[in-house]
Amino acid sequence: MDRKNLDRLRSKYTDGHSEKELNPIFQRVSEQLFNAEGTRNAPYAGISTLLSAPYMPSAASSDNFENLQVALVGVPMDLGVSNRPGARFGPRAMRTIERIGPYNHELDCMPVSDLRVGDIGDVPFRSRFSLDSCHDDIESFFTRIVKAGVVPLAVGGDHSVTHPILRAFGSDQPVGMIHFDAHCDTGGEYDGSKFHHGGPFRNAVLDGVLDPARSIQIGIRGSSEYLWEFSEDAGMTVMHIEDINRLGCDAVIAKAREVVGDGPVYVTFDVDALDPAFAPGTGTPEVGGMSSREAIQILRGLKGLNIVGGDVVEVAPQYDATTNTAHIGSQLLFEILSLMVFSPALTGQRK
Repeated sequence: MDRKNLDRLRSKYTDGHSEKELNPIFQRVSEQLFNAEGTRNAPYAGISTLLSAPYMPSAASSDNFENLQVALVGVPMDLGVSNRPGARFGPRAMRTIERIGPYNHELDCMPVSDLRVGDIGDVPFRSRFSLDSCHDDIESFFTRIVKAGVVPLAVGGDHSVTHPILRAFGSDQPVGMIHFDAHCDTGGEYDGSKFHHGGPFRNAVLDGVLDPARSIQIGIRGSSEYLWEFSEDAGMTVMHIEDINRLGCDAVIAKAREVVGDGPVYVTFDVDALDPAFAPGTGTPEVGGMSSREAIQILRGLKGLNIVGGDVVEVAPQYDATTNTAHIGSQLLFEILSLMVFSPALTGQRK
């Protein structure tokens, strides 16, 4: 061993060393996390919230949402599922996940600290039995958030919840979309309803709130291709899992950036975009999907896009004995929140 280097390390890192000696980037992180006595909050203590953000349920009843920049919202509703139910427990499961963040080393940000972020609780539903009234309640709740100038980041719930959220955004102008999923979710009516989780984006396009020319769907696969004709007919860009395998993540990132351009864009992530080896706790798993590493790489490549909202949906924890699905769902939520730090919708508003 190099004795001189050992002496240097002992001098710098043994008792009494000052945090001022740390890398300035890490010093900023440390100052946010540790108090004057050198103690940080235990990740397993206190009230569980999404991404350990401050719990602010009272903000939901405030006209200005207590000046939040980003509102984390649970949407515990899964009346639109076509296969296994249980995504109504997704928000609760993701709130129990500890040690997500707080620092994103690739994007160099601490989103919960860099922005005014709060977990404002769950959408209040009038009925647990009516899909239509639940969608109305979601749209009404998110319309208030959007009109207050707050960026919503939601946790489902099944993927049908994204349709009323997009309606809240698109009342003024349609938005673009980056959609991670095994399924295009542009199917039509069946079993007497068009509002199931297999059709939210057909509905959103036909409502005029989603711009298909500025929408890309990533990770598509499985045996339901015959249901997704609407996507390409409407002008959406569809990237199957085979495209990711053949082209690689960098090409997918470049295509997504090209499709959505500089306009407002909504990011929605169905956890069944991931292979069930990584995310078994979901209602409609499809083998052969993305790895968690690929998904995170693609998300981080979206830095700087004008992201105005997002969601993570379809976490159904009862099908997952390891909590892996809720864990990766929370990590994906963290990555989307990290992107919001650099979104033009929020640039210049960092704390």
